[in-house]
Amino acid sequence: MMQLGRPMAQRRGACKQAPQQRTAVVRAAVASAPQQPATSTTYAPALQGPIIMNGQVLHSLTQERLDVVRSLEDGYLQTQVVPLLKPVDKCWQPADFLPPSEDADFLDKVHVLRERAKNLPDDYLVVFVGDMITEEALPTYMTMLNTLDGVRDETGASQTPWAKWTREWTAEENRHGDIMNKYMYLTGRVNMKSIEVTIQNLIGSGMDPKTENNPYLGFCYTSFQERATKISHGNTARHALEYGDDILAKICGSIASDEGRHEIAYQKIMDGLFERDVNGAMVAFGDMMRKQIVMPAHLMDDNVHEAKTGRNLFADFSSVAEKTGTYTAMDYANIVEYLVQRWKVADRTGLTGDAAAAQEYVIKLPNRIRKLAEKASARKAKAKVIHSPFSWVFNREVPLS
Repeated sequence: MMQLGRPMAQRRGACKQAPQQRTAVVRAAVASAPQQPATSTTYAPALQGPIIMNGQVLHSLTQERLDVVRSLEDGYLQTQVVPLLKPVDKCWQPADFLPPSEDADFLDKVHVLRERAKNLPDDYLVVFVGDMITEEALPTYMTMLNTLDGVRDETGASQTPWAKWTREWTAEENRHGDIMNKYMYLTGRVNMKSIEVTIQNLIGSGMDPKTENNPYLGFCYTSFQERATKISHGNTARHALEYGDDILAKICGSIASDEGRHEIAYQKIMDGLFERDVNGAMVAFGDMMRKQIVMPAHLMDDNVHEAKTGRNLFADFSSVAEKTGTYTAMDYANIVEYLVQRWKVADRTGLTGDAAAAQEYVIKLPNRIRKLAEKASARKAKAKVIHSPFSWVFNREVPLS
């Protein structure tokens, strides 16, 4: 995954220091949300307006925009979004791709699997494992959705459309890390203990997408992120086929297909927000693009990589993903351009000052990213190739650029 936003060392440092700092809470006025703050019980933290805690804006959604979000429950969510989930009996399950452990010839089938996986190169394994670790941190992503005001699951088993969507989306996503983990375990090609340490660290560290408990921002983030994961899994499927592992290709392709449905669902939520509050949706889109989309696994840590190499694990994983063409800066630019077109950004009229500025910014952004990516690529072409060991592949070295 491509590393964007603040330097990773700064993000990691902030994360480590936060528990020792005394929590600072400051009430703040947000320029893009001038309306009165919400007053419902589910929005209690923002009774006196948005707040800043340890440098982060929280609860920036206003009462008027909270009402807009809730208006989507009245038919829209049920007709436009929920149908993109599949009934459980129509979903693939991890067992569909794995040798049945109850079979008498189970070990023979595992041997065949291992023979297929022998041709997977280390750079492929690093990218696949990084994607797998990202999927395995699913508890963090469900938690993130449940921080969003107006849509969170208030009881853990709430029957509101928003809560049911979050739980059922999570249930579908849970299959991804499950099958990827089991398959890699059976291949014998990777260091499962190191991977498990990385997963535990990542879930424990969480993520910081800077969505401000605001569903406008949150669903911009998920609209982008689901498309990014679809692209990444689609490319790992293509590469697996090239290396002769057709079953792994089917696994990655099936995951990419799920991500494609989920991508459409979140983009449809934003469709509804653009229809009902074009200014608010446009400002949110611009805000998330200015902050830059931070990939959900940006806090991954295997306890050894940084000490051994002096570099950040996520940054090095991102470099391998870029080098192999699994997920690149150009993909990032293409996603922004796709969303600009999907939400008809250039055609929106009658926008307020902040929304008009956001419109202009996001329309120009894809080309700006492409130009920066081209310059970065030219620099890398002239630079010495750097190799890095990865504990996930038993400290074998993989080229980063």
